[in-house]
Order: sequence, then structure tokens, then C-alpha cells
Amino acid sequence: MNIAIIGYGRMGHEIESVAVDRGHLIKVIIDQDNISDLNETGMNGIDVAVEFTTPDSAFGNISKCLNLRIPVVSGTTGWLKDYDKAAEICSVNGTSFIHSSNFSIGVNILFRLNSGLAGYLAQHHEYKPFIEEIHHVRKLDAPSGTAITLANGIIKQNPDYTGWCFENDRTDKQIPVRSVREGIVPGIHIISWDSEIDTITLKHESKSRKGLALGAVVAAEFIRSRKGIFTMDDVLGF
Repeated sequence: MNIAIIGYGRMGHEIESVAVDRGHLIKVIIDQDNISDLNETGMNGIDVAVEFTTPDSAFGNISKCLNLRIPVVSGTTGWLKDYDKAAEICSVNGTSFIHSSNFSIGVNILFRLNSGLAGYLAQHHEYKPFIEEIHHVRKLDAPSGTAITLANGIIKQNPDYTGWCFENDRTDKQIPVRSVREGIVPGIHIISWDSEIDTITLKHESKSRKGLALGAVVAAEFIRSRKGIFTMDDVLGF
């Protein structure tokens, strides 16, 4: 498979390493210094584009690829106000698109466990949820896209909650989220349900970015020969 990497930071380098290990060819690398190469000529022969950039540039990068009928895997967070537009561009051009706030296979299993637990506790109002996420100091968005996905998973399953808020702004109907930025932590996500008598906790701790990169490449392999809008639930067969 011929892959274009859009965004050649730490994640881009990790994706390159994983993709090559799995027998793929990195044919194009697009970064801020050569963004003008993101065109029909520069992307000729690309099977899938894998995009990890910034919130400000993500939608433009994604839409350019989709308009070229190139399937896109995007892991950029903080741009999802334009997600429906990207999905429409994908559908109009008959190609494929997948976005995830976190491509880690372990984190996507956590998403499933989180939703299931929220559903089980919907009838036990004495338990109150709290989400904490910890990342390296260079992470741009807070809370993390993964934390927001976890909060939305609870909201869908538990009618006691209608949204999320930062820890210091908590209200009865919102899930409090604590964001910590320290050191070089790849990512830790903790969901706690606390009551007067006990606490139930789910936790995922990334050891490196390799898990994210592996999931993104697996997603690229999945969408290459398909058309439509997909999620990691589709990739993992949930």
C-alpha cells in the first residue's frame, strides 16, 4: 500500500516506522514546509493518506485528499466542528474516511468498557463519574479528544448527564474532567465512578505512541478497499 503521511512530527515518524514494518511504502510525506505538494500531482498513486496535524489545518488537509478521492485516516483532534463537512465531501467523492480521537486498540477497548459501565450504572444514581487525563506538556488541546470521547460515551448511556465541564466548573448534570500537562507522558486516561461506599475505576496508560500509530495503520489497511465513513468500532469488529 502506498501511504502519504500528512504531518511529520513525532506521530508522523512513528506511523512511518510502523507502516514500513508492516510492508507498506511511504511514498509521500507532507509537512508545513511542503504543504503545496498536497495536490493532484504530488499525491498521484497514493492509496491512503494518514493525517496527524493541527486543529487549524486538519480540515483543509482532509478535504483536499477527499476531493482527490484519496481515503483518509485522521487522528487530529480539536477540529470536529467541521466533521460533517468532511463526511459530506467523502460521500460526494465516493471515497472513504475515518477519524478517531485515539487510534490505540487498547483505548478503543476502553471506550467500549466505558460505555458499558455507564449503562450498568444508569440505575445506580449514587455513583458519580469523574474523568482525568494526563499528557505531555506539548499537547495542544485540553481536555484531550480521548477524554471528550469518554465523556460522550457516558452521556449516551446515562441520562443523568448532558455534557462535560472542567473540574472547577462542575454542575450536577455535567461530567467533571481534569486535564494535567506534565513531563513527557504519552497519555493516561482514568474514569472513576465514586460513591459513599466504594469507587469503580477504569484506566488506560499508553507506554509510547506506537499503539496510536499501529491503530492508524490498521485503520488505513481497513479503509483502503472500502467506501464510506467508518469508525474504529468498524475496524475492530465491535
